[in-house]
Amino acid sequence: MRGKFSLAAADADFVRSAPLVITHRIESEATCESLWQTLTSDGALTSWARGITGADWTSARPFGIGTTRTVRAGAFAALNERFFRWDEGHRMTFYVESASLPGFKRFAEDLVLEPTSTGSRLTWTFAVQPQPWFAPILSLSRPILERVTRSWADGAVHHTLQGTPR
Repeated sequence: MRGKFSLAAADADFVRSAPLVITHRIESEATCESLWQTLTSDGALTSWARGITGADWTSARPFGIGTTRTVRAGAFAALNERFFRWDEGHRMTFYVESASLPGFKRFAEDLVLEPTSTGSRLTWTFAVQPQPWFAPILSLSRPILERVTRSWADGAVHHTLQGTPR
C-alpha cells in the first residue's frame, strides 16, 4: 500500500526538537546483539507490537542508510519509512516518507542500543510534527500514544528474552 500523503523528510535534529517527542528507556538482560536481531528480523514489529499488522522490508539485506520498510496498522493505515541512520548493532533512525492517512507533517523514530553491565538499554524515541488541524487530537491522545509505544518497546525486549527472533 503506497502512501498518498507525503511527509517532509526528518533528520537527527528533528528527533530532538519535534513538537511531540516520546522517549522510552528500557533496561534488560538481553544483549544488544540479540535485541538488534529482534528489531531487524523479518518478523520485526508484527511479532511483538500490538496493532501492527504488517511490516515489510522493501530493501534487500544487508540493511543500511537508505533502507526502506512499509509498516501497516489494520487494513487502512500504512507508513512508508526510509532509514537515514544505520549504525549496525547500535542505532537506527528513520522518517516516514508517506502515509495512507493524513495527519502528520513529519514523523521519525530513533532506536538506540547501549550495553550495560547486566545486558542492554533500549532507548526508543518517537518524534512527530502533526498537521495543524491534527495537533489538538494528537495532544489529547498523548497518554494513549505513550502507553502504546511503551508496549512496543517492552514487547521487543520481551520477545528477545523469550528466544531467538524469527
